[in-house]
Amino acid sequence: MTDPINPRQRYAGLFRRLFAIFYDCFLLAAILFIVSAVATALNHGKAVEPGDMLYPLFVLVIFSLSYLYFAWFWIHGGQSLGMKTWHIRIQTSDNSKITWKISAIRFIGAILSWTVFGLGFLWSLFDKKNRCWHDLISNTVLVDLRQKND
Repeated sequence: MTDPINPRQRYAGLFRRLFAIFYDCFLLAAILFIVSAVATALNHGKAVEPGDMLYPLFVLVIFSLSYLYFAWFWIHGGQSLGMKTWHIRIQTSDNSKITWKISAIRFIGAILSWTVFGLGFLWSLFDKKNRCWHDLISNTVLVDLRQKND
């Protein structure tokens, strides 16, 4: 979809977005696998489970690393590795810099978008700029970077 104000601006659709997320989840899973291995070693070879002394710290580390993975890429160039692969970039609606605060709002919002049966993502099918709930609350859009064949 294109922007009527800037006709050269195209917004990333739901499927490109989901494929980028899928790609990033593989990369993030590798990182979290290493963290889980370290946590298991620190827990005397047992998996860290609810009720274990390390569990709250383990959950905090997993959540924090997940946030840092996305936020660092968004702040430094606007593209995670999955977004680079699928040629999409995050930017604010007013083209200002993505900050840690915007990244945090977007990350928490994305979790909420998933937890309500994915309705936050399906919203993009009805939005003129293909924005999901987390885009709306963080004032961001995903731009399609593929060359337009005019």
